[in-house]
Amino acid sequence: MDLNPQVSDMQVCFVLPTYNEEGNIKEIIQDILAVEVDLGGPVFSILVVDDNSKDRTQEIVRGIILDNNAISLITGDKQGLGDAYKRGIRFALDNLNPDIIFQMDSDGQHDAALIPHFLEELNTGKDVVIGSRFIEGGETPDFSKRRLLISRIGNFMVRYVGGVSHLRDCTSGFRAIRTSFLENCDFNFLSTKGYSFQSSLICDLVWRGAVASEIPIIFNSRKDGDSKLSFEDQLEFLFNIPRLGFRNMEDFIKYSIVGLSGVILNLGIYTLLTRYFEFSELLAPIISIESALISNFMLNNIWTFGKRSSVSRTRVKFLKFHLVSGFAAIINYLVFLVLLLSFGVYDILANLIGIALAAAVNYLINSNWTWKNSK
Repeated sequence: MDLNPQVSDMQVCFVLPTYNEEGNIKEIIQDILAVEVDLGGPVFSILVVDDNSKDRTQEIVRGIILDNNAISLITGDKQGLGDAYKRGIRFALDNLNPDIIFQMDSDGQHDAALIPHFLEELNTGKDVVIGSRFIEGGETPDFSKRRLLISRIGNFMVRYVGGVSHLRDCTSGFRAIRTSFLENCDFNFLSTKGYSFQSSLICDLVWRGAVASEIPIIFNSRKDGDSKLSFEDQLEFLFNIPRLGFRNMEDFIKYSIVGLSGVILNLGIYTLLTRYFEFSELLAPIISIESALISNFMLNNIWTFGKRSSVSRTRVKFLKFHLVSGFAAIINYLVFLVLLLSFGVYDILANLIGIALAAAVNYLINSNWTWKNSK
């Protein structure tokens, strides 16, 4: 494969988190180094980030290091995959001076033979290349129906809440990233320690302007050892989903102010129509609600999201805004009913909780769909 000279001359670092991978790590390292020889271009380095494995993982890696100074090992307490990646990426940036960092599992599920295809995609000007299981050509042959469903639902939520709907596999651990974007990455915001770090990182990179694309991969079963995915990781992933959509708090604050103005306008028009113009109490809410929706849309379009570049026409955004508002109203009502009837929550409190959840959903969908930034 002929690589662009700019890529051929680059330093490429593979960050490999490990925990009890004595049956896999040597073969993974050998496979990566074999690709380097075949390419005859980029200079590879490999950084193993071991969470104090209880098996022979560190012993095996140290043995390889004796024969190859391109291999490095750092260790630390086991805090989760995300924590290991953050330590590894920081170390690589500070000490190895790479141009590209690969994220890659150490259990044999990621095929090193695909590395040239990642580099080829970077040739086209991409900043992030993801090995995707869910685009055409990608497969998960060993996934159970339950695991596949959970993975697809999780990716769906990340894509539309996190504003990366153009990507299909946001949780894949096989990636190539230009370090120019990682150098300015806010790891404090990416506070997750487990597997949800993967989705948080992708959303953060794209939010800061990275051009991301995907290539298909076949995700097979690990070659040796046990999966490290825990129930705590799954919980952290779910709790992290809403956080992905609130990356820009300034927009959320503006959106909330506009929403409050809509409430005031709604009540004002309703009062005016029913008290001074003797409108029916059945007709007046329709007019007041629609007036508030129109006002909210105009203010959000001009002020809240006015700086965003969107390919959608105004009338299309207006229709989307109405649909989202209706969906949020249904959520508000359903939450209210469940809390009131099933849990006996005081009606005013139940309604307030419903309003809060509906407002969050309203913002997340409108921010990442109605006014999605096309840059």
